[in-house]
Amino acid sequence: MKVYKNVFEEIISLENLFAAWDTFKSNKQKKRDVQAFEWNLEHNIFELHRALKSGRYRHGSYTSFFIQDPKQRHIHKALVQDRILHHALFTVLNPIFESTFIAHSFSCRVNKGTHKGIEVLEGMIRKITHNGVHMAFALKCDVQKFFGSVDHQTLKSILARKIKDVQALDLCSKIIDSFATNPLGGGRYRRGLPIGNLTSQLFANIYLNEFDQFIKHDLKVKNYVRYTDDFVIVHQSEEELKNLLPKIREFLSTRLKLTLHPRKVILNKTSQGVDFLGYVLLLHHRALRTKTRRRIVRKFKLRMGEYRKGVITRQTLEQSLQSYLGVLSHADNYVISEGLKNMLWFWK
Repeated sequence: MKVYKNVFEEIISLENLFAAWDTFKSNKQKKRDVQAFEWNLEHNIFELHRALKSGRYRHGSYTSFFIQDPKQRHIHKALVQDRILHHALFTVLNPIFESTFIAHSFSCRVNKGTHKGIEVLEGMIRKITHNGVHMAFALKCDVQKFFGSVDHQTLKSILARKIKDVQALDLCSKIIDSFATNPLGGGRYRRGLPIGNLTSQLFANIYLNEFDQFIKHDLKVKNYVRYTDDFVIVHQSEEELKNLLPKIREFLSTRLKLTLHPRKVILNKTSQGVDFLGYVLLLHHRALRTKTRRRIVRKFKLRMGEYRKGVITRQTLEQSLQSYLGVLSHADNYVISEGLKNMLWFWK
């Protein structure tokens, strides 16, 4: 396995920090904290560089809030200087670990994403069933409270296998330990990654890559797709999938200190539909999950109400419509799409 020994200086270089700022500030220039940082940009970037170089850097605190996406999520927002560092770290570390990831891991990766994951899963189902001629089964699972359960010490150990730069590892530790769902430890290792950090997306992929490698190389599973903590395995044999479950549970528990969500372990025939990433996949048909359809209609009605009250402009309303139509275009939802268009047409 290739290791990397001199990455700290690359992470904290002024060139990388300024490039990280340029990436970070995109679409955020109206935010007050971003404007305040930019007001004295060069001084702030140079000060961040000096703090990192001297070892004085300490990660700041977080501001927390909730969003509905679609379920309620607890977001933790770091200070601007910390978020710039997250981008700088991501720029250097992501290419190092990207080469180790399996092809069918689709979360937060270039040229991947939800729709690619759905397309690949559909292809697997068609291939294994010979376009519906043969029966197949799908095991769909997700990890319970994944981001809140990531074990800090385990994550650091995984990073240390590939990164042999003490200063870089110490910097990673400062970011990892800046947040914990059990901040006092409770007699156990600290755990949890903040939803909101760019680094959390990278660390999540690095952490669950251990599971991917176990699935592909130890269990020899061919038809496997993962997006963050949701994954699906397709096989001709229902019994084979049942036999995999205890092995999966044991690995997640002993190696990664994770557990499967007890109400989200679903094993059924592919002909009954596979619910994955907001879509229900059938052999010749793809539909939005019922909850997703209802949420889109409900949200667009709210936007219509804002438009009628003058809270948002016609352009903003039309942009919202195009966003929803984009989601609907990946499934067979002609009636709903036309219904949304008609709602907008009515209020011309």
